[in-house]
Amino acid sequence: MNAIDNSKNQADDIKLGLLLNILASERDTPLVFYYDGQPVKPGYHITEVKAGQFSALDCGANPEGWTEIFIQLWDIDEDDRTHMPAGKFYSIIRKVTEHVQLDDSAKLTFEVSDGVRPMQLYCAAMPVLRTDAVHVELSPRPASCKPRDRWLAEENSKAAACCGPQAATSGCCV
Repeated sequence: MNAIDNSKNQADDIKLGLLLNILASERDTPLVFYYDGQPVKPGYHITEVKAGQFSALDCGANPEGWTEIFIQLWDIDEDDRTHMPAGKFYSIIRKVTEHVQLDDSAKLTFEVSDGVRPMQLYCAAMPVLRTDAVHVELSPRPASCKPRDRWLAEENSKAAACCGPQAATSGCCV
């Protein structure tokens, strides 16, 4: 299994490239991540950025391959700092690209800890631009059964094709 296929990423996961494109136009705006219903503290740090290529076998014995980027956030208060500007986050990630190859289409996972609780894995939603900050909601990254997910997607696709506007008179939805 040599080919990496990032097209199988969850549809609602934002990719690194899209996140950076949005942040590039909001350089001076504070960047606030939310997880577990709370915003990160103003002193949060990016403590590590890592990229990995994974090869796996899912529970249906199907080979899987993907690239993934992990951004580790340390959720702490420090001095009288304010939330990091979007441009600083952007610059940190671009600095990483001088040493680590980051695929803009890779699955993006945030690892978050306050330094006391264990790190938790989160996926990021589409950033929301507000007048006071760029808000990025992080939601826990759930486990899934990929064969079941593929089967459900196929069944939903069949139902949409059968019951779409053109098929309403075909009798398949009756």
